[in-house]
Amino acid sequence: MSALTAEEFLPEADRKRVAEAIRMAEQRTSGEIRVHIEDHIEEDVLDHAAFIFNELGMQRTKDRNGVLIYVCVADRKAAVIGDSGINDRVPPRFWHDVLSVMQIHFAAGRHADGLCEAASLVGEKLRDLHPYQRNDSDELSNEVSIGR
Repeated sequence: MSALTAEEFLPEADRKRVAEAIRMAEQRTSGEIRVHIEDHIEEDVLDHAAFIFNELGMQRTKDRNGVLIYVCVADRKAAVIGDSGINDRVPPRFWHDVLSVMQIHFAAGRHADGLCEAASLVGEKLRDLHPYQRNDSDELSNEVSIGR
């Protein structure tokens, strides 16, 4: 059996579900959440996630409070990374805990559920640390991005 592609891992209908979960998570925070899925990488997952973070322009948010949920399908790797405005303020194992929740869902084949729950958990933490401001705008797309 061959490995799933990013599109098979998260079909279009599920990508829409995840985008809606991101939108809902961001309603009560000034923070920004992105999900990016790729087929395969050669380098360390955290290094590549940081590269994608920059490629998506996530470092340009006003309060430096963007969070990337990154999944590499074929290599079965994932990472959750936050910009300096959030990363310096979350508890030491927070990103690991979010990954653990995703992995439980992924192991059961519930990919969209795992990403939706991860977005919700990140959104709650962002709400606590970076509450919604009246003049807040949605600085980044909520759409799931797919790489190769």
